[in-house]
Amino acid sequence: MTSGAWSNSIPGIGTYFVGIDVAPGRYRCEDGKGGWWVRFTGPGGGEPVGSWPLPAGPTEIEIAPSDFAFETHVGTYWHRIAPAQAEEGAVHELRPVADPGLRAELDTIVARRRPLVWLAPLTVLGIGVLGAPVLGWLWLLGLTMMAVLVALGSPSVSLDLQRSRELARRRDRYLTPQDFDDDGRALLARVQTAVDTVRDSLVNREGLLDSVDNAVTLPRQEWEIAQVLARQSALRTEQLEAASPAVPEVEAVLRPFREKLDLSVRAVTRRIDALERYAERVRAADEALRAHRRLEALAARADEYDDLLADTVRDELALPAIERLTEQSDELVRTLRHRLAEATEAGGEAGGGPDGEAGGELPPSRPPTAPDA
Repeated sequence: MTSGAWSNSIPGIGTYFVGIDVAPGRYRCEDGKGGWWVRFTGPGGGEPVGSWPLPAGPTEIEIAPSDFAFETHVGTYWHRIAPAQAEEGAVHELRPVADPGLRAELDTIVARRRPLVWLAPLTVLGIGVLGAPVLGWLWLLGLTMMAVLVALGSPSVSLDLQRSRELARRRDRYLTPQDFDDDGRALLARVQTAVDTVRDSLVNREGLLDSVDNAVTLPRQEWEIAQVLARQSALRTEQLEAASPAVPEVEAVLRPFREKLDLSVRAVTRRIDALERYAERVRAADEALRAHRRLEALAARADEYDDLLADTVRDELALPAIERLTEQSDELVRTLRHRLAEATEAGGEAGGGPDGEAGGELPPSRPPTAPDA
């Protein structure tokens, strides 16, 4: 996994938390022969569904935004081939939000334990060899088979358990939907929708935006905003509990606290607004790029139209038609560049801190090089 961001690939063996380790979407592995996978669906992953054994050859799996975790045991990587499909009119499913550095930290801890895990099957085999002179070759054969089973199952299970224990010890490094009240969840849904729009956009995937910086910056923006929203949610809950039942003296004490909380909410909302403006500009650039691609396809057939006109009317009649097509292509290229520039400007606005001041500014996108029509 890449540090600080979701990766578009999943190692073939392990358990990965959706929204923390991997992005939801459709994944494909080139050969799942004899392997298996489990999607832990439902609240807290309490409703697992899986497939075993997988057939030889390519296989695909859809990891939903509402899934808790994905466990896999195949011989090749899973590669993300499409973002998660949103149902029309569906409410955004909140995913957990993690400190972008958590993934790399857990990987380092698990990597240190990996050599120790592989000592287990060697220990079993050693016991078999030592006992063979006394207990005979059947004893050695039995322990050899046990060592093979331990080698196949123990490493992945042990490392998964270790990863889960280490994740539980770092509860302050990630947030789940249960850490927010209704107002906090509503604002977090706006953040995650905007982040998903940028990350899954055509212009971002094709490098017209600075995809590397987006991959690093957007998770950081999401984590910083989520931390603020979680703190606001906790304070709102405390205020509701303190104000019930209503007592004039308590209300008087709570009033300045509520005013400060309202100021914080307005500040973080401005930051979310800027992030949404960035996503909207990226969406507009996507539309312009798709239109430009369609016009390119038409322009590629200009000679065919030229020949057709030359065969039916005077040759000079073909020239205005081709010129108009070229002008339309040039205009669309200018539109695409303008919208990408707007997206870059909106991305810079989205980098402001939760207090409304500049903080963690999104890096500028590199200017696109639109193909000649």
